Amino acid sequence: MKRSTITVNESNAFVTTFDLPPTGSGSLDGLCFAVKDVIDVAGCKTGCGNPTWRDSHPTAVAHAVCVEQLLRAGASCVGKAICDELAFSLLGENYFDGTPLNPRAPDRVPGGSSSGSASAVACGLVDFALGTDTAGSSRIPASNCGIWGFRPSHGFISLAGVNPLAPSFDTVGVLAHSADVLARTLRVLLAISVSASEPKTIHVIQEAFELADPDVRQGLLESVRCVRNLFGGRVRETSLRDLAADDKDLANWAETFCVIQWAEINSCLGAWIADAKPKFGPDIAGSFELTSQLDRRCVADAWQQREEYFRRLHEVLESNELLCIPTTPALAPRKGNPPVRTSRGSGYYPRTLALTSLAGIARLPQVSLPIVDVGGIPVGLSLLARHGQDDFLLEVAKIIEKQLCS
Repeated sequence: MKRSTITVNESNAFVTTFDLPPTGSGSLDGLCFAVKDVIDVAGCKTGCGNPTWRDSHPTAVAHAVCVEQLLRAGASCVGKAICDELAFSLLGENYFDGTPLNPRAPDRVPGGSSSGSASAVACGLVDFALGTDTAGSSRIPASNCGIWGFRPSHGFISLAGVNPLAPSFDTVGVLAHSADVLARTLRVLLAISVSASEPKTIHVIQEAFELADPDVRQGLLESVRCVRNLFGGRVRETSLRDLAADDKDLANWAETFCVIQWAEINSCLGAWIADAKPKFGPDIAGSFELTSQLDRRCVADAWQQREEYFRRLHEVLESNELLCIPTTPALAPRKGNPPVRTSRGSGYYPRTLALTSLAGIARLPQVSLPIVDVGGIPVGLSLLARHGQDDFLLEVAKIIEKQLCS
């Protein structure tokens, strides 16, 4: 990691800093990391980005399992990172704690909800950081800040000690300044070894790229051409229709995702909200209001649709095959100008969720590659592997870093 010229205070990435030494030695010796403030660190309050939550919950008595794993492997933890309130935003602007710095685009948001985690990495203050990823909360900040970001296959990393949002989609995400550090960290968390192989086919999903703004699409397709130069004819354009039971409309995937996510959010957090009557920032308050208006009679049908999408894609996507999509459809929004949150339409949220819901619904691992910029502003290109092929995806990411980022 290059020594940072940005101070902790200038980054506004941290809720609190400390020095938690490693408890063992291993593949992460000498590395330091930050932890998103929805993940328990013993002796600290897990504030979840909201003062009412922080004040109404006890101090953690044990580390989250994922934190224990990293300390045991030789890494040291240097602080808890700011996040969006209760991890329910894709922007990274916290009404109470402020907006962590996006050093690659200081007038734009870092992305959320793992905003401080991404900022700490992008500012060079840590080697890697833990976030969470339900609807894109690690992938989107990685894209916005020009760093590596990873969402693992659902259910493969322990969530013990991680505050739930929507459990059937929740994962622990990782953000890092290099693909090598990303892979080393995830091999500890996933308890896997190196898997050396190259992709059989990389499917460039046409409908996903059609969601992107024209300038973003152009930049992403330039990077796709670079990937094609690296892997040759194995990179090919594919319609989602050919992979997902004739349904090529990613908006349908997003709608299915939102019904289940909102139902689970209300089940996990609704009782506390009704009892504690917390103060939320206006944007977050509006988002929680949407979840309370959900017609829960739709949940069973949405769950059935989700499982049909999952089974179809799992059957069609073979081992060592990859999907290629934009991480986000647009550049990071400018600070202080939040896009309206809706589940349908052509705005920022519907298009972004249409992209991020693919991994969520199909339980796929996804890596965001920092190999694109548009007018100097970063945006991520993503690769997704078959469920359970996290090790293979990490190896491909390292190949791309070596060939395209050196």
